Amino acid sequence: MIQRPRGTRDILPPESRLWHAVEATAHRVFQAFGAEEIRTPTFEHTELFVRSVGETTDIVHKEMYTFADRKGRSLTLRPEGTAGVARAFLENALQDRPLPLRLYYMGPMFRYERMQKGRFREFRQIGLEILGAASPLADAECLLVLFEFFQALGFQDLVVHLNNLGDPPDRAALGHCLREFFTPHAAQLCSDCQRRLEENPLRVLDCKVPSCQELAHRAPTVEAVAGEASKAHVAEVEELLRRLDIPYQRNPRLVRGLDYYVRTVFEVVAPQWGPSTVICGGGRYDRLLADLGGPDLPGVGFAVGEDRLVEILPESFRNAVFGEARLQLVPLGGASAAALELARKLVRQGVPVDVEVGGRSLKAALKRADKLRRRWVAILGEEELAQRVVSLRDLTEGAQRLVPWEQLAQALAGGQNREPARHQGTGSQH
Repeated sequence: MIQRPRGTRDILPPESRLWHAVEATAHRVFQAFGAEEIRTPTFEHTELFVRSVGETTDIVHKEMYTFADRKGRSLTLRPEGTAGVARAFLENALQDRPLPLRLYYMGPMFRYERMQKGRFREFRQIGLEILGAASPLADAECLLVLFEFFQALGFQDLVVHLNNLGDPPDRAALGHCLREFFTPHAAQLCSDCQRRLEENPLRVLDCKVPSCQELAHRAPTVEAVAGEASKAHVAEVEELLRRLDIPYQRNPRLVRGLDYYVRTVFEVVAPQWGPSTVICGGGRYDRLLADLGGPDLPGVGFAVGEDRLVEILPESFRNAVFGEARLQLVPLGGASAAALELARKLVRQGVPVDVEVGGRSLKAALKRADKLRRRWVAILGEEELAQRVVSLRDLTEGAQRLVPWEQLAQALAGGQNREPARHQGTGSQH
């Protein structure tokens, strides 16, 4: 039997309903804040990620799925979403539209990473970018949209970890300070960080190896070299977060894993799942569009790891998704075509319907409905068909009554909003 490739997963029902609900919530919240969806290719020219993400990053060094097409051109499955959005922005001259432009995306990304819980080589991200706004207000709006999304999913105790990465000259100065600090301790660094020390010392701060982390906690921070402009920018972001009651804390060691970030960088942590449970990251990238050959326009955005997000969804959201009322409609005798007609009417009225199309007996159909934890079963036999009614059975109460087709949606809605009664209903007996 052929199995799925290592690092991928099958998202099966009913869990797939959670994914759909999360994505529907993202569409609703992001669009409410003026964002529009953009869909970019799953693979791009490799040069795009080398130039944007950074040649010295682990993503480019070790994690990209890169291949040559039949004409020898180097292509890469996208490891993140921002670079593709930036490329599409420039290629389609979106800078000619009224700015700023708010764009969001969702879909699969690919990185060849070490396998561990919650991490996959094909994973999914939900992201949003604000392009063409240099103000700290745009950074704060990003985090506001993000927290409205999380609150709509039922999260209550999330915290923003925030840092200032400075402007490009500040990053260069910090790199020099870090190289001076780490060089005498190079033997204590892992092999990857020994390479990073030469290529890009900031990457050492992002290492997860304990010995490297211990050194990183004693290393200089960007605050030692940051200019007044970047300090003022991030300070204003913090003030806006305070006024919006969005919980945050400064994390001077936060650098993120991508080279295009400047000034504001952030991660969102779910403390109840452990200090390392990061479900979102983002920041400002004011040089990215220019580095890709476009105009000198600023940008800021975030990406949410959907796999991790679904894994830790609050029970309130899960219960709402899985608690959706779905009617089991059981045709008997010659009522099959009429059952489909009735199902169409109900679906158009917003009632989810599962028609019994397997030819089961009533007893077997009721047994299946019980296994699926259905509350409502509508029985449509020839007697009911003649009267254009159904025998509506409430499996929770054990009650049954006749309901006209035209009143069925209303009856189901009313039944959802009342406490189960403890009596037997009237109606036809099946």
